[in-house]
Amino acid sequence: MSPSILDIATDLRLVRLHAPPAEALSWYQDPETLWMVDGKREPYTPERLARMYDWLSERGELWFIEVRDEGADSGWRAVGDVTLCPGDLPIVIGEKDLRSRHAGRRVIEALCERARSLGWREVLVGEIYDWNVASQRCFSAAGFEPYERTESGARWRRRL
Repeated sequence: MSPSILDIATDLRLVRLHAPPAEALSWYQDPETLWMVDGKREPYTPERLARMYDWLSERGELWFIEVRDEGADSGWRAVGDVTLCPGDLPIVIGEKDLRSRHAGRRVIEALCERARSLGWREVLVGEIYDWNVASQRCFSAAGFEPYERTESGARWRRRL
């Protein structure tokens, strides 16, 4: 049974939510984000987003990434999502100002520790596109290496 909150640092945590935060739809309507995530620029509808989150929840632990924000009602603000599942670790940092500031790497490292505690021997990433250099750098910094070519990129893994 997974915890409802995974504290990563005083300013960063993962939260299991019953419904996606309101901000989530905007992450999946941004053309640049979609190109990095899906290799397409077609914006998600609320229905498509709900289907995606249902699909991810069925396959693994869906977490929403939150950063400390004293201006928010709860003191935290959702900035992305990540799913720990066998065979993949999809992550989206929806707020562009947090990209390249190590939030993604810290989330990935925390979920690798979670996977280790669950008895996993490795964590896999289904595909990182060749043009998504930021994700390649992030996963590489978290100890992942490419191990198999795909049509548009490579599969990555980190042995635990």
